[in-house]
Amino acid sequence: MTDTRYGGCAYRRILRPVGIAAALLLASLTWVLATGPAGAEYPDRLIRLVVPQAPGSATDVLARILAAELESQIGQSIVVENRPGGALTTGLSFTAKSASDGYTIAMGPIGALAITRHLVKKLPYDIERDFQPIALVTRGQMLLAVSPNLPVRTVEELVALAKAKPGVLVYASSSAGSPGHVGGELFKFMTGTDIAHVPYRGGSMAIADLMSGQVHMMLESLSSIAPFAQSGDVRALAVSGPRRSPAFPDLPTIDEAGVPGFEVTTWNGVIGPAGIPRPVVEKLNAAINAAMRTRAFEERLAALGQEVAGGTPEDFAEAIRRDSAKWLDVIRRSGIKLD
Repeated sequence: MTDTRYGGCAYRRILRPVGIAAALLLASLTWVLATGPAGAEYPDRLIRLVVPQAPGSATDVLARILAAELESQIGQSIVVENRPGGALTTGLSFTAKSASDGYTIAMGPIGALAITRHLVKKLPYDIERDFQPIALVTRGQMLLAVSPNLPVRTVEELVALAKAKPGVLVYASSSAGSPGHVGGELFKFMTGTDIAHVPYRGGSMAIADLMSGQVHMMLESLSSIAPFAQSGDVRALAVSGPRRSPAFPDLPTIDEAGVPGFEVTTWNGVIGPAGIPRPVVEKLNAAINAAMRTRAFEERLAALGQEVAGGTPEDFAEAIRRDSAKWLDVIRRSGIKLD
């Protein structure tokens, strides 16, 4: 006789030989259904990798780099399928409703899993209930950049100017609810400044206006803004992570540059619908980790200013929980809302 708990409730049951046999049969049936006809080993057909953003986005670029290396590791073709829209909810909703067999997986960026969940009133899914974290793929930083027309060259000078002209400076973001948006709000809070926000429909438009001086500053992912910083079209002041970026070793972190404790990092991973059998999750996780260790993947990630992550499904789940709590606090404090 055992005391079994589920969902916080306790009940007692008597184990009988028939019950044990039935449980074993059920487990076997689950595996057979997950692996295909006649118990074929997973994967025995094409795998779909959903991207909840448009072609050409940073997440789309990463998905295609990963798919190219993952195919040889998993032994099957992988097709990247873009399903943008709804503040990233369209692609994730499609994934959540897909069969839990490991043949539909998706890219899960920090914006979708840890930020916009607190900004969209009625999500068509519950992130903890409806998704299975599979592997964290990349970690990245953001670059704090200003227009070359702005008379500042350090974070300290930027903060001083913002305090001298409250409400005058404008910061851009690639979209409302993006890491650059909530990161900008965190910067304002931690520096005691009043800086207006202008959201754009994509990072390229925002960067163009930053170059021309239509907006004054921006926190944007290194993968998007690094080429413009390297060319001098925008002025790089600092990076947002806990340590300096290999792509910009001479730039200080924002913490080093005078805002103690400031840290904004990004990440992207692979998720699937909840209920994928554990052996399939483990096989996908192992293949993704192996793909990330290939020289081709590492070199292409380095060129984008991103760092290889990796780890277990549980590591990814913890990253989601930790950053979700962090950005919920920032969103509540700043009063950010999506129209």
